[in-house]
Amino acid sequence: MAMMSRIFASPAVRRSPALRSLLSGLWLGWQIETNWANPIVFITYFIARPVASLTILVVMYSVIAQDILGTPFFAYVYLGGALYLLAGQIVVGVSWVVIEDREHYRVAKQIYTAPVNSYAYLLGRGIARFAVSVLSVSITIPLGVLVFRLPVTWSAIDFPLLIVSTLLGLIAMAALGVIIGSYTYQITRQAFSVGDTLNGVFYLLTGAVFPIELLPEVLRPLGYLLPSTYWLELARRALIPQPVAFQAISSLNTETLLAILAGMAVVFAVLSVVVFIWSMRLAKERGVLDVETNY
Repeated sequence: MAMMSRIFASPAVRRSPALRSLLSGLWLGWQIETNWANPIVFITYFIARPVASLTILVVMYSVIAQDILGTPFFAYVYLGGALYLLAGQIVVGVSWVVIEDREHYRVAKQIYTAPVNSYAYLLGRGIARFAVSVLSVSITIPLGVLVFRLPVTWSAIDFPLLIVSTLLGLIAMAALGVIIGSYTYQITRQAFSVGDTLNGVFYLLTGAVFPIELLPEVLRPLGYLLPSTYWLELARRALIPQPVAFQAISSLNTETLLAILAGMAVVFAVLSVVVFIWSMRLAKERGVLDVETNY
């Protein structure tokens, strides 16, 4: 609390309502995500959940393809599943923020009428979910190195590429999350299913656990329209600098992928602002901004 008080009291934050709203949403989201249980239960949950899901994936690939552990292809698959925890949380997590504020805490109307930047607040809540997921990924990747012989070595990691691509991916995916969250404001029934549905769809389309080339031709272009597709590929290249099997993506060099991701970050950021303003105005006109659907 003392640190956050000093941050909010700084001149830069006090002069910027948007920055203040972003940090408020980030702080509130972190408190909500981490305060639901005691620290031991919380840490156990965020370790057990991703480890269990990735273990299922490992068993499936081990049964289908013998002696796949330790190969570069398995490393790409394992890293895709682990890193998607970050992408999935920030892309579809914002829709859950809308549901929580509107349905559970019932504060959507108060937030909308308060002197805060609603867009920045929603963005901050989404980034908080991303930050919490970092805890899970920081466990699953070292576990993969120790148990499943992932060829990831500290000295070989391209940290500049990892940092730059993650920052660009964070901007693009957070903006996409705001777009999805904005749309959630228009849904008055079964809104809770939006996040889970899109999470499964994006997991399928982004090439997290199998090459996009294996998808039906009609679905492949959808995968190339998602920023998480390019971020996952860049993060893999940063962690394991060995191009493997993902043909449509590995045919592009790293500089081209970075340029595409940067362009997506700009496009989705602008689009998210437009969609958010439109959606909030429409939700207010229809009277569904703070509607309670009893789900």
